[in-house]
Amino acid sequence: MREERHIERQPENDLVKMLLKRQAELNSLLEITLAINKNSDASILYEMLELVLRDNLNVGSMMMLVKQDKRFVCVSRFGVPVESFAELQSMCTILAPLKTISSLNDFPDSSLKRFNYFVPVRHKNSTLAFVLIGDFHAVPELLSHELNFIQTLINIIVVGLENKKLFRERVHRERLQRDVELAAQVQNMLVPMTLPTSDFYEIAATYLPHQSIGGDYFDFIQLDDDEFIWCIADVSGKGISAALLMANLQASLRAWTSVDRDLAVIIRKLNEVVTKNTKGERFITLFLGRYNMRTREMEYVNAGHNAPLLVVDQEVSSFKAGTTLLGVFEELPFVNVGKQKIAPNSLIFNYTDGLIESFEEDIFISEEELAVLLLKNSKERPDVLNRGLLIDIQMSKMAKMNSDDITLLTLKIH
Repeated sequence: MREERHIERQPENDLVKMLLKRQAELNSLLEITLAINKNSDASILYEMLELVLRDNLNVGSMMMLVKQDKRFVCVSRFGVPVESFAELQSMCTILAPLKTISSLNDFPDSSLKRFNYFVPVRHKNSTLAFVLIGDFHAVPELLSHELNFIQTLINIIVVGLENKKLFRERVHRERLQRDVELAAQVQNMLVPMTLPTSDFYEIAATYLPHQSIGGDYFDFIQLDDDEFIWCIADVSGKGISAALLMANLQASLRAWTSVDRDLAVIIRKLNEVVTKNTKGERFITLFLGRYNMRTREMEYVNAGHNAPLLVVDQEVSSFKAGTTLLGVFEELPFVNVGKQKIAPNSLIFNYTDGLIESFEEDIFISEEELAVLLLKNSKERPDVLNRGLLIDIQMSKMAKMNSDDITLLTLKIH
């Protein structure tokens, strides 16, 4: 009778063991899920996986490889020696065709003989990761279940880490977008929204940034009742750093023009600021002009910028005297201040290279061509002239001319 009772209890004991095993598996899944939700580091998740495989499933050896930049990288292992890079890549090449849990017992490759099973994690016909299991002697009736459980574990970990990565990338993109929007706002604050009107002159600007943050800059500063200064500039590069450099340039220009009228001094100070802030990694082309309405005298410095054009009685000349680009040398090697008497009804046309160069469309406009188009529109008001000139270039070249920032600053002296 006692033997019969013992025989009856045996299935009952197996059932208890099975329930306990299932409970342990559920606990493992819960702990790993909680660790993922707590934003635990990847190394902690891999350690938890190793613990479950060793202690709960009695796995003797394991190697987990995760796809990173089109190659598989070993992120976790125990019970196996460290393979060379060549060995790992050879293993991955052999295992690449496998899409489901597979036995490795019949594979001839020596690097795979130490393992029993291949357990993959796939998404959209691509293997994201896989685990190689060795020294694993599960009960035949439970083998399929335990391999599926291992696959579930690594699936949760890999997907959790991928979601974390995507979340970080999204946060980074959103932060970058906020930075771009802020830089665009800063830049819009730098560019004069309105320009003054006067009986002595007319002035108008057209500002067309290629992206939300451009590299062009212009300014107009009334110094006193008789004099004003204007500038047009192009910062190398684009984006946030260019906008910040422009902000610094504007602050420096306005600061120095408030205490000194000498253009040579101002331009040297601006170069010091640019060189200090960029350490030679960026440069600025800039044209700086000062005009006295009482004496009709103009002084200017052209620091490597597209030479503004002067139209007087249908004759066109340019302002080329000056110096080199700002930010290239710690000290400018020379500064030549140009001087010009401005006749009544003169036109001064300032522009950046986006007007005459479109690299994407392979279109380039010479100064002579620009002068012809300028003469055609020279009788118009400055704002109408700017629009007409741009339209004429686009029509004559059959081009969009939008591969770079475009800034036009037109000044008519009465």
